[in-house]
Order: sequence, then structure tokens, then C-alpha cells
Amino acid sequence: MKTDGIILDVDGTLWDSTPIVAGAWTRAVQEGGVPERIVTADELKGLFGRTMDVIADCLLPQLSPRERYAIMDVCCRYEHEALQDDPCHICYPGVVETIQKLSGQVKVFIVSNCQSGYIELFLKKTGLAPYVTDTECFGDTGMKKAENIRLVVARNGLQQPVYVGDTKGDEEAAHAAGVPFVHAAYGFGRAVQPEAVIETFPKLLTLIRTE
Repeated sequence: MKTDGIILDVDGTLWDSTPIVAGAWTRAVQEGGVPERIVTADELKGLFGRTMDVIADCLLPQLSPRERYAIMDVCCRYEHEALQDDPCHICYPGVVETIQKLSGQVKVFIVSNCQSGYIELFLKKTGLAPYVTDTECFGDTGMKKAENIRLVVARNGLQQPVYVGDTKGDEEAAHAAGVPFVHAAYGFGRAVQPEAVIETFPKLLTLIRTE
């Protein structure tokens, strides 16, 4: 697959933060007035990839929009604190080394539906900031993933970008943005008609070509 830019999803593609996040969100939800609610890692795997407002709607449908979005703000704060305090040895095998190698051949980008600061935290924890050219997320723009993919493509003058993600939502966003989709089959979800499939992240090294 020829490309001049690899755009990456985070959760379910680069790492699995759901066990850490589940604990943080459970604390936020229970402190927010729903003491019986326990958020699980498996539950989050089915929700990650959606925008934060949609996740809040799914997690706390019994609350008013104002209440659930207020709790989600606390969830994000507690999540950030938990990930900041954790060593975060949660990347999928070969992610760090593969991104380092790929960046020597082609520009690497990250686009996620996450909150502001999450991608920056990922880059800090993994030491990958020097290897990633540009990033964008829902928390910074308020836009959905397809729009953020288009934004990164236009901002960086990409002619043949590809998007790598793990869910059907990632696939739909990539195709809506007019970008080929590579399915990370080891992640949280499935794809319908991806242009390519990788069973492990390092497989990108044999899939991608720049000439």
C-alpha cells in the first residue's frame, strides 16, 4: 500500500488503557451520584472510538444530558490523573519500535475521538512525540473523526494518506474522509471492507511502501 502519511487511531490500535480508565471512570460516576454503577474494561472496549458526548449518553442514559456530561468531564480528569500516575506499559507489542521505524520512511499522524490532552499524554508516556508529525482530536476541535482526518490531510498536504484503526467506526470515518482504511484486527472491533488488515502492529512495516 503506497502512502505519504500514516494516520493512527489510539485506543485499540496503539494501546489498551481500558483497565486503568475503567477504575477512574467508576470513581467519577459513583462520586457523581450513581453509587451502584461500575464501569468495566470490556464495556469501554465497546464504546471507545466514539466521541465523548456519545459515550456519556451510552454510559448514563438515566441522567439528564447536563448531569451526564458534567460527570464525563470528571471521568476525563480522573482518567488523565490515573494514566499520569501509571507506568502505562499498555502498548500493543511492537508499537513504539514500529512507529520509530515508520517515521524514518513516512510521516506519522494521530487522529482520535478522545478528549483534549489524551494524545499528548500517550506521546509523553511512550516517548513517541519526536516521531509524530501532527495530531488532532474531538476534544480540541469538537469535530467527528472523519472531519479531523480531513483536517490533518489538508493541513499537511497529504496526497495518499491511510488511516489505521480497529473499529467499524474508524473504517466509516476513514472512508467518509476519502482515505483507505487498514484494520488493526487485534484491537477492540471489526471492519467490513478494509483496504488492508494487520494482525499485529509491526505488520505495517511490510504493508506500507513510500515509492
